[in-house]
Amino acid sequence: MSKNSYPRRFSHIGITVPNITKAVQFYEEVMGWYVIMPPSKVQKESDTAIGVMCIDVFGEDWETFEIAHMSTSDGIGIELFSFPQSINTKPEFNPFNSGLFHFCVQDPDIEGLTEKIVAYGGKQRMPIREYYPGEKPYKMVYVEDPFGVVFEIYSHSYELTYSSGAYQE
Repeated sequence: MSKNSYPRRFSHIGITVPNITKAVQFYEEVMGWYVIMPPSKVQKESDTAIGVMCIDVFGEDWETFEIAHMSTSDGIGIELFSFPQSINTKPEFNPFNSGLFHFCVQDPDIEGLTEKIVAYGGKQRMPIREYYPGEKPYKMVYVEDPFGVVFEIYSHSYELTYSSGAYQE
């Protein structure tokens, strides 16, 4: 690693949802994430720093949107957006295209969390699988929230899961 290179921390992820109130409720009740800033409305205007920044990010083709901020237990931010002009369809799952196609959370009770996601209107996309069947208890599963956002659940940390070479035979 060069003198100027070091691992950056992950700060937050932004997720667009069709209904911000339902999304906050799902992520709070199912995932246990806590609300930092409840849903609030942002208007397109150029009198404030946030207004100018939103115009820079979203361009001119919007008038208003809702935003809420949540946090995981380890301080990773979840920024939820709801735009009135959004098409209320689930995003297409296509991991073969470039770009972000999932994020991952960790829970030692992977079965319990998966069941809760399904009970709240989400979906289990595959069976829960073991990385080292019969050898180590590391498990994973892909799920999606009620809005079609795909994510993964690990039973153990990323470092533990891959430090032993999960793909070795």
